[in-house]
Amino acid sequence: MQPLKQSKRPRIGLYSIGLKAYWDQFPGLRERLTEYSRFIAKKMEAWGEVFHYGLVDTEQEGRKAGEWMNERNVDLIFCHAATYSTSSTVLPVHQICKAPAVFLNLQPTERINYEDTTTGEWLAHCTACSVPEFANALNRAGIPFRVINGLLGLDYTPDISLANEVTHKRKEAIRAWKEIEEWIRAAGVPRTLRHSRFGFLGNTYSGMLDMYSDFTMLQAQTGLHVEVLEMCDLDRMLRAVTEEEVEQKLAEVREMFRISDDLPSDPIARKPTPEQLQWSCRVAAAQERLVREYDLDALAYYYHGAPGGEYEKLQSGFIVGHSLLTARGIPCAGEGDLKTALAMKICDILGTGGSFSEIVVVDYTDETILLGHDGPFHIAISDGKPILRGMGLYHGKQGSGVSVEAKVKAGPLTTLNVTQTGDGKLKLIVSEGRATEGPIMRIGNTQTPVKFRKHPDEYMTQWFAEAPTHHCAMSVGHNASLFRKVGELLGIRTATLS
Repeated sequence: MQPLKQSKRPRIGLYSIGLKAYWDQFPGLRERLTEYSRFIAKKMEAWGEVFHYGLVDTEQEGRKAGEWMNERNVDLIFCHAATYSTSSTVLPVHQICKAPAVFLNLQPTERINYEDTTTGEWLAHCTACSVPEFANALNRAGIPFRVINGLLGLDYTPDISLANEVTHKRKEAIRAWKEIEEWIRAAGVPRTLRHSRFGFLGNTYSGMLDMYSDFTMLQAQTGLHVEVLEMCDLDRMLRAVTEEEVEQKLAEVREMFRISDDLPSDPIARKPTPEQLQWSCRVAAAQERLVREYDLDALAYYYHGAPGGEYEKLQSGFIVGHSLLTARGIPCAGEGDLKTALAMKICDILGTGGSFSEIVVVDYTDETILLGHDGPFHIAISDGKPILRGMGLYHGKQGSGVSVEAKVKAGPLTTLNVTQTGDGKLKLIVSEGRATEGPIMRIGNTQTPVKFRKHPDEYMTQWFAEAPTHHCAMSVGHNASLFRKVGELLGIRTATLS
């Protein structure tokens, strides 16, 4: 499904360094290093908007580069250590532009030609020489930095070179470029969040103290805006929904879901009635109108009102529409859980899914933990078509309606939990595992059996010790390294479970 809103592409600054005295001494060196930096810039464009300054070879040029990066509002600066340069050329760049800094120590060749190498040839390969000097200078200036080491990864050898520079298949190049890709993708998260509007509809489930959060605290630490919404806002949208919109939603539902039959094993799980499906689709159309009118990027929702009230009927149709919105880049978190809406949004920005879940039950035979919820579900990471079931009641909540039953497709999986510490700081909790082909219950809830690296009891002991919010987002792939970079760029502490 096409997203309702696109995530922001990160703005990436790139410059290469050298020593001005070299250019007259070693003909062709400057042009050779420039060719390397163009290669890096071109490859980076797959993941972000790249602003390539060129060579910085004097302290004065460093100041110009810093101002230039500021004017372009970059999210991240890569310094390509192309050859030796004094640290006085580099420090001004990062004193002026405060974007996070990453040094690229990418040697063009796996091994120099020892017999024929000249000084000029060596200078094209001595990328590591000045990195310790840069690290020392930035450390003493109180400027954080990161370093990526490895091979440049060319698929050809420049004519000027005396060594083999075809290194794109070597593990050192593959690993380095995976790190570069992760940093760039991670930089898209804070940029997108700073332009995001999170809707908060209704209230937080009464008594779930772990989920209560301070809207100002969330904006202060991530840049997102919280738009407080009322059920009457959604009701106003509902009254404007046309029959054509309902039919369109019905077509979406029939394409994306399998409609269940009655389930003898659970008397509250039934085949959805035509009236239930119609109502869910009408509400889904209203939910999309709400997102468009308030320009929302995510939504946390829950409603608890008087039994039998008209808003109770309205919320009974929530899960289908919120699953459709989640599939279209507008993550929706139930029970008013804003922190998990944030976790889901981070996963969605990175293209890894992000499905709303909590611990369902432990399977001690398979040594898996089932993670899931009564909805919503991220359809893009589903194992086959999710199933719609009619629910005679929602356990622990008022009302009844249509629920989504699904599991995440088997394979590598990473959970992302956003919690809040006692001092009011956000914290990310990350754990990698594997979604298995194991069985799930047929009760109208989303469930995925996940095998973590440790026995379930050991894993839960470690997880609970981090004081998590009881919900988390499930993402596909092993993304711990990526999520840690997001945490670093947001200035949020990250705990990774082993």
